[in-house]
Amino acid sequence: MNNTIINKVSNSSLIIVDLQDYKSKGVRTLVDISQWLEEGVLREKAFRQSLKEHNWSKYKDHLIALDCSADLILPAWATLLITTYLSPFAKIIILGSLNELEKHLFSKTIDQLNLEKFKGKPLIIKGCSDYSIPEASYIYLIQRLQKVAKSIFYGEACSSVPLWKAKK
Repeated sequence: MNNTIINKVSNSSLIIVDLQDYKSKGVRTLVDISQWLEEGVLREKAFRQSLKEHNWSKYKDHLIALDCSADLILPAWATLLITTYLSPFAKIIILGSLNELEKHLFSKTIDQLNLEKFKGKPLIIKGCSDYSIPEASYIYLIQRLQKVAKSIFYGEACSSVPLWKAKK
């Protein structure tokens, strides 16, 4: 009697897609506009002066989420002005939270995925690997993969949940 254990997953055409493998490299930094407000108010002259004096080089190669924790309506030019200071240093700048930055980064990466290797294959989108991956990124990934995959599951090979199967 042969007691050899056969790994059926590694011998199958099943492809495991782990969004963790597609996570953009780089330091994520939230730049809070409220640090340049005076008593919760944007005073243009003081705001401009503070921006001129700020050490922008510390954001070199950072992935920036530009947001304001204060509950007020900022003039559009304020975020644009900050962006002019950040642009020479930051890799990317978005307006929003760190979560929105992460969604943006994953969307760009998913858009650039070569779908050819997934064509006609059963796929498992690996789940629970990293809580810093926004759920919206999984939704976007499925929309891309559904165009080419044979089937899509979620979870791990040993306990996956079927999500979708191509019509024959």
